[in-house]
This record gives sequence, structure tokens and C-alpha cells, in this order.
Amino acid sequence: MTRNAPPIAIESVGENPTPIWGLSNRERTRRIAAASGLATDVDGGGNGETRVIVHDAFAWDPAWLRHLAANPGLVLTMGRIPALAHVRGEAEAEAVRTSIRSDKPLAAGDMTVLAYENGPTIENKQLRKRETPFLMALFPDTVRRIERASYFGAYKGVTDILTKYLWPEWALVITRICARFGITPNMVTAVGAVLCILATYLFAQGQYWAGMAVGLGFMVLDTVDGKLARCTITSSWWGNVFDHGIDLIHPPFWWWFWATGLVHWGLGLSPEIFESVMIAIIGGYVLQRVIEGVFMRRNHEMHIHVWRRFDSWFRLITARRNPNMVILFVAMLFARPDFGIVGVAWWTVISCAVHAVRLLQAEIVRGRDGRLTSWLSEG
Repeated sequence: MTRNAPPIAIESVGENPTPIWGLSNRERTRRIAAASGLATDVDGGGNGETRVIVHDAFAWDPAWLRHLAANPGLVLTMGRIPALAHVRGEAEAEAVRTSIRSDKPLAAGDMTVLAYENGPTIENKQLRKRETPFLMALFPDTVRRIERASYFGAYKGVTDILTKYLWPEWALVITRICARFGITPNMVTAVGAVLCILATYLFAQGQYWAGMAVGLGFMVLDTVDGKLARCTITSSWWGNVFDHGIDLIHPPFWWWFWATGLVHWGLGLSPEIFESVMIAIIGGYVLQRVIEGVFMRRNHEMHIHVWRRFDSWFRLITARRNPNMVILFVAMLFARPDFGIVGVAWWTVISCAVHAVRLLQAEIVRGRDGRLTSWLSEG
């Protein structure tokens, strides 16, 4: 769509009483369309303009709608029946509606058919991954499978090792409970914020095991709020600021008060070492964020973590909150929280150096080839 073009309309065809994440399928479609900047006309009755028609019998990942909206004349099918179709006029629209209502294969004409059974992959730039997003027939006996696919579809493909491998199953249970009882993402974020502050206090008191337990609760809820927002299509500007603001601000406070809490163990750092550790951790944290921002600005908003496969792999362990907590946890197993915070300082310096080198290499490649591309796009 061009900036001045009217929003593409969306039209649902068919009826489906089965809810998903507590929403009717038609309401879910309306929310996804609104979040994607499309004009909703879910009751149908098109007037011939360019529009995306969706089959209400199917549940699908929002990435499909974004992909179809960007590709006029493209139709995604399952069993040769249209699930989503970006039609360019009333003739194509009527052909799609007829196929849906009669449950017969589409007479595609000049439309480009993308058969889901063939496993087509698309890049999801929002979540930094390339995949075949889910598409399933929605019935009462498929709801749990669809919700599971929807939940995991909301995960970033490039993230840290704990978020990617440890949290998902716990967070799925909590996300389902929240959706069932109408708990909003901002409510989850607020509870997480309280736990975050409590963990900071416990670290300052040298109560590291208790602080890590409370911090674990916060870190899991930090995953839940985003997944709940994406699954129930309730993302908001304020929710994004609230969630990411906490994520951005709190880590330096955790590391500072972990270091000051060492006095309760008789392991307090000398003033010189404390200053060096804090400069390394806080300075490195800020510098690493600056490097990431410069990389995005210089490379058309592409994240540094999705340039090459190495960068995506390194994101698993780079010096962010969750990998740093692993370092501290291991140190606590040996009752040496002082070694832990010094280890975080060293790992922050190393990670920052890796990112600085990658930024320099990106500048060299961009100067030679003109533009960088993500390995996800090349998939």
C-alpha cells in the first residue's frame, strides 16, 4: 500500500461459532485487520475494490494477513479451498466467495495460488523469523491445537536462550488462564513490575536466592504479557511502552544492587573493583544498545541479530538480562555471588566487543555491496 492509498478492506465469508482465545473467529479477524491497518468490512458485500477475503472456517497466523495484503492477486488455499485471498476486483471476489460457500476448488483465473500443503515460508520481520505460519480448520476439537500454534507463532525467532527454550510451556499455561479470565496484558505487566521491584530489593539485601525466585516470576510474566497481547490481538501503544520501558530500565538496577548486596555475605567489592564492574556492566549495556540502534538506522531498521546466522545464534547468549541471570545462578551454586557479578561484567565487555566488530563489518559489507540483507530474507 502507498502512504496515500485507502486501506485495503477485509471481508469474512462464512460463519463459525467456535471461539479462539475467548474471541469469535470473526472478531479475531476484525482485530487482526485493525492492527494491520486494514479497513474492516467483516460482514461482506464487497463493492469491487481491492480487498482481502478470509474464510471464517479457518484460523490463521496474523503474518498471513500481512503477507497477503502486500501481494494483490495472491490466494492461500488449503485443500484447494481459499483460506485468505487478496482479490483485485469483483470478478475475483465472487470466484473466491463461490468457492468458499460451495466448498469446491477455486477457479483461480489469473490469481497466484499458494497451497498451504506445500509448506510455503515467509519472513516475519516483526518477530525476526522465517517460517510457515499456522493455518488450521477451526472446530471445537482443534481449538487447543490452534491456540498452541497461535501462542508459539507469537514467539520471536531470535531471542535469548531462556525465553526460547525454558519459558514457553510455563508461559503458555499462564497465557491461557489470563485469556480465559479476561486478564489484560497491562495487568500482567503491572504484576511483573511489582515483582521486578521486589527482586531489586531482595538483591540489595543479599537475599539472592529469594531475589532470583521472584525475578524468575517476573521474567516469565515478561514473556506472558507480550504473548497474551499478540494472541488476543490487544497490543497497544501504552502497553508496548509500559512493557519495553521496564525491560530497558531495570537491568542496571539489578546488577548494581546485586553488587551492593554482597556486603551481607562478607564479600563486598573494594571501591575500585566495584567502580570497574559497574562501568563495564552499565557502560557496556548502554553501548550495546547504542550499537544495535546505529545498526538499525544504518540498515533500514534491520536488527543486528538477524543479519547473519551467527548473529541470531549469538543473541541466544549475549549479555542481556536472562543470560546474565544464568551466570549469576551458576555462581550462586558455589555460594560466590561476587564471582557472578564480576562474570557478568566480563561477559558484557565481550558481548559489546562482538557487537562493535559486527557493526564495523556491516559498514564494510554495505560499502562494498550497497545494502545488507538478512539471512531470514534469503531463506
